[in-house]
Amino acid sequence: MVRLVAAVVLALTVAPAPPGSWRVDLSTVDGDDVNVLWTGDGLTLRDPNPASAGSLVSPTFAVPVPAGRVIARVAADEPLGTAVEVDVRGEDAAGNWTEWTNGAFPFAVDLVQARVSLSSSVRGVAPVVRSVTLSAVPGAARSAVDTAPSTYRIYATREGLVGSTTSNGHVIASRDHFVSFPSTKSVSPKGSGTYTAKVCRTDGTRCEYAPVWEVGPWNTHDDYWNPPASRATFPTLPQGTPEAQAAFQDGFNGGKDARGRVVKNPAGIDLADGVLWDGLGLTGSSWVDVTFLWTGTAEGWGAVTTAGAPLNLRASASTSAAVTGLAANHARVPLECWVPGEAVDGSARWDRLGPGEYVAEAWVQTTGDVPPC
Repeated sequence: MVRLVAAVVLALTVAPAPPGSWRVDLSTVDGDDVNVLWTGDGLTLRDPNPASAGSLVSPTFAVPVPAGRVIARVAADEPLGTAVEVDVRGEDAAGNWTEWTNGAFPFAVDLVQARVSLSSSVRGVAPVVRSVTLSAVPGAARSAVDTAPSTYRIYATREGLVGSTTSNGHVIASRDHFVSFPSTKSVSPKGSGTYTAKVCRTDGTRCEYAPVWEVGPWNTHDDYWNPPASRATFPTLPQGTPEAQAAFQDGFNGGKDARGRVVKNPAGIDLADGVLWDGLGLTGSSWVDVTFLWTGTAEGWGAVTTAGAPLNLRASASTSAAVTGLAANHARVPLECWVPGEAVDGSARWDRLGPGEYVAEAWVQTTGDVPPC
């Protein structure tokens, strides 16, 4: 993560962005921002009592040339016990998003978005971000060859915590539908599902597509689904093995997580209650098969858009077909193809996400080229 000490870079007057660069608008705080405010002089925590964290997600910026990397210059006051981190992500012309990163993108992007995170471990003390200036470095385009997303068997625990607020600002509802991974790289902004996981029972009988809205369990920078070369922490572990699993099963890191806590289970994903109970039909912690959808490509993508309830996955293109799982509201799902079926809300098109997984297109906003099956 990017951490710049304000004493080095802070200027009393913020200079204009140099040519080829742009300045992040820190003054506009809206619905996808969490516990921050603009004071007129800088961005700070809205409520630092008790010690807390917050973040601002910027609008996207269209870079003039496809970018393979973005360099951030930050001016900030960081009192002892506080921190400022800046991550960026990008989207290419096909609608593929990178993860949040402070390094190079895996492919060139046309749109760039920044996330400015503030934190404090001292009650009543907060950092102040004066400016964030971004500069794009050209990069190579993504291969046109479709790639399958990564899938791993991971131990899942219950999120629970109804009434609490997730790291992206979502207030957890009863029987909610989202998941949490132990990394900030894959957190979707509030009310979106850019990063969505497909979680299935190990026998494959039930699955749910759910957006990533929280960080945890155990660690906060363990993107274990990535290869060692790009994994933020614990690069000696095999790809697909959470640090908590290695600590619990093999005594890795002395059996502790990154913060020195004794790991008491091998969890690498938390499931909100609706995913655990309704989507998968589980009653407690269990091994599940997790597909990290943003790590692959698809013919087309769909954003599930309902009044709030999850969308049923059907075994065929009919509302009377067996329910094989759920797709949460806001989930971003891969679309293999479409078939004609029972008319729903004026549309007879159904999208196939996978074998035995059909959804009524009336509740899906599609992008990309979705062919007929």
